[in-house]
Amino acid sequence: MESFDHRTFSLARLVGHGRSVVVLLAGLLLGGAVLFLAPAPTEGSDAGSNLPADAESSIAQERLATLPEGDDAPAIVVFSREGGLDPADLEAATARVRAFGEALDIEAVGLIPSADGSVALAQVPVSGDRSNDENGDLVAEIRSIAGDDLPDGLTTQVTGGPAVQADLGEVFSGADTRLLLVTASVVALLLIITYRSPWLWIVPLAVIGLGDRVAAKVVDTISAWSGLAVDGSITGITSVLVFGAGTNYALLLIARYREELRRHESRHEAMRQAVGAAAPAILSSSGTVILGLLTLLVADSPFVSRIGLAGAAGLAVAVFFALVVLPAAMTLPGRWLFWPFVPRVGDEDRAHRGVWGRVGAAVTARPAFVTVAGLAALGAMALGALGITTGLAQDEQFLDTPESISAQSTLSSAFPGGISSPTVVATDSGSVDDVTAAAGKLDGVQTAEPAGSDDTTGEVRVVLEDDPGSEAALATIDRLRDAVQEVDPDAAVGGPDAEAVDEADTAASDRATVVPLVLAVVLVMLFLLLRSAVAAVLLGATTVLSYLSALGVGWLFFDHVLGWPAMDVSTPLLAFIFLVALGVDYNIFLTARAREEMAATGDATQSVVTALAVTGGVITSAGILLAAVFTVLGVLPLVLLAQLGVLVGFGVLLDTVVVRGLVTPALVAWVGRRFWWPGRLARHDIA
Repeated sequence: MESFDHRTFSLARLVGHGRSVVVLLAGLLLGGAVLFLAPAPTEGSDAGSNLPADAESSIAQERLATLPEGDDAPAIVVFSREGGLDPADLEAATARVRAFGEALDIEAVGLIPSADGSVALAQVPVSGDRSNDENGDLVAEIRSIAGDDLPDGLTTQVTGGPAVQADLGEVFSGADTRLLLVTASVVALLLIITYRSPWLWIVPLAVIGLGDRVAAKVVDTISAWSGLAVDGSITGITSVLVFGAGTNYALLLIARYREELRRHESRHEAMRQAVGAAAPAILSSSGTVILGLLTLLVADSPFVSRIGLAGAAGLAVAVFFALVVLPAAMTLPGRWLFWPFVPRVGDEDRAHRGVWGRVGAAVTARPAFVTVAGLAALGAMALGALGITTGLAQDEQFLDTPESISAQSTLSSAFPGGISSPTVVATDSGSVDDVTAAAGKLDGVQTAEPAGSDDTTGEVRVVLEDDPGSEAALATIDRLRDAVQEVDPDAAVGGPDAEAVDEADTAASDRATVVPLVLAVVLVMLFLLLRSAVAAVLLGATTVLSYLSALGVGWLFFDHVLGWPAMDVSTPLLAFIFLVALGVDYNIFLTARAREEMAATGDATQSVVTALAVTGGVITSAGILLAAVFTVLGVLPLVLLAQLGVLVGFGVLLDTVVVRGLVTPALVAWVGRRFWWPGRLARHDIA
């Protein structure tokens, strides 16, 4: 191909004999300063919430918080024995209830035996203004006191909102370290396999690893300055994104650097050319992902919008380390870093005779057939998405069953299903009796009774008959809202089941808002990079189809293989963001190189064959690595993260192999020069 001078690109000018040392030291000093000076993040129990402030359940909670102890939530202590409780058990349980007041200075409510005598419960009020750590410590004390000095065979479990929150916090205890170790190990293994060098992998892993830690501190700083709370799920997803995308960019840069080392004696000249050639594609692809993530800021769900902010900040840090720090670090050791496969000037580039070169030639020989067959296969996989159900009940959100969830099963065997997660109604103080009567008449409601009031606001506590989060319970919430608002139009229904209804509505609204914005961002970025409306539309459409295919296959896997009843309400939207924004990366890397080749030869078909030959290996490695890194999310025992890891991992592989490897080259060959319309490459006189 024609030799292009890429040294004019601004970032390429940072590479040089002395400049590389200065840039590397500056990057390390900047990273160290961030690590040591970053403030602690804002803590809060709402970090993982899918509820906006204007949701009815949020309004109910805000109104009831003005009542004395209105923001309290009960931790429910469950006493049970196989075969039923005997008088000695009840006496011991009563003693435990008294012990809560003595040890914790909290007045426990109970003991309440079930009608069949198999289970008894007590309620321990927990203040809602406690931090996550304080709540976790208190629940641990409650569990310790409840289980102390009991007769053999009598068991205790603690559930209720505070216990579920504590168990969720325990999921992320040490999660950052565990996730970092597993992710780094996966990346190291794949880099060793990719480069077949005993030490080359150390450089990109060290640089991206440092970038990951700096990104985490940047997210902490944003959290501290903005007051937006973050939790383990947000930092975990951000870390995986930084490691995955950052290593992808490193792979692309190093591959181009190795290619340029075969043309230039000076390693600094080779790196300048590599940075100048790879950086535009990397900046375009990362810019697409960052802008896509920033569109999440318009989402109503706090969890989704904070994922967008944290992910965008983390990815910006990853790009800085990949395009500024990594080139400097790679040029200092010299060519020997690639040992035992050291590239020499004049060495043949075997990529043209490799697997992907042969695949490109075969695909472009029958472009219409490959295009139709590939799209049909993706479309068939996408059909599985038609039956998707979203919305996980509280007991379905954990991969492992914590105590708070198993206690709910024990309770529901002897008490109404909703007793562990009572529904609350905030109403005018003068309407409490009428609202109580209206709620109590409904099918699906076990009990409804006043729970306190002041001069303006009253609370009605409602216990549903059905298990928390079940379809029947959620349907009862809809009927309850209609019934109480006929009495008091300003009444607001809250509680866990009401929150689940509002979360589902919020997720649907966010998808309708965010998805078009992300598609617009992707199309604009593709057009700006490739200067072709046809290429932007075709590449964007295949990426979306790839997402739908992953969603369809993923749902069939979750439903029929794993037996999961639904996807988390956030899963489809987050998977869309990562798959469409990240998935288009591989098409960008391929077509950006094809455009470079097209400018040199004027042959649309041969340009994409050459581009596939020289980028196929590195893009495949990058795709496998990104898929593996996202799958690492499964080390955190939450269904949301496991689902996200599976969907993004499988979708990335589809993008890497089927879309980028088969469909895109076939489309380019089939459409020909018109693929580059309306840019100058579409004209016949460019060669």
